[in-house]
Amino acid sequence: MKKIIGAILQFLLLLFAFAIGSFAHPFNLHWGLTVTTPTTTRYFVADGLILMTVLFALIILIEALTKRLRSLALWTTVAFVLAMIVGFIIKLGFVTHEIY
Repeated sequence: MKKIIGAILQFLLLLFAFAIGSFAHPFNLHWGLTVTTPTTTRYFVADGLILMTVLFALIILIEALTKRLRSLALWTTVAFVLAMIVGFIIKLGFVTHEIY
């Protein structure tokens, strides 16, 4: 039961990191520039994804240092993948600019 609660809390933490990085743009990286209309530009800001991946690596490193990697790494990975899927479903990181 503690592992499931921990995975849910990690999921929320990783999703929050994805959202903060998507809205704050700390690294200001833009990927996949697409033009949907002549006045609209849409692209993906990868800052949240990078921030979430760094946080995931940090969590895995802490689990490895405390020698709990075998029992907790699966739950952490599941939380990471679910946070990434939910983040893409709610379109975190996708920015649309209209040019006038």
